[in-house]
Amino acid sequence: MNITQLSDFLLYCMLINYIILMIWFIAFIFAKDWMKRLHGQWFQISDQQFDAIHYGGMAVYKIGILLLNLTPYIALNMLH
Repeated sequence: MNITQLSDFLLYCMLINYIILMIWFIAFIFAKDWMKRLHGQWFQISDQQFDAIHYGGMAVYKIGILLLNLTPYIALNMLH
């Protein structure tokens, strides 16, 4: 695998991960009550805890995208 292929791979990974993040965000905004009911069957959490868990999860996921996809992508593009 050469640098160009690896760079393209990281770009596609980043795009797919951002699509997943956007779907999660949209589901959280528009289907929050359904998600709360679904998770409420298994866990006893308040609305504030539910919001904090999802907000924190989205933040960690976004940081993962930045560190594991975007940073190596930029570094590889600086090489050529």
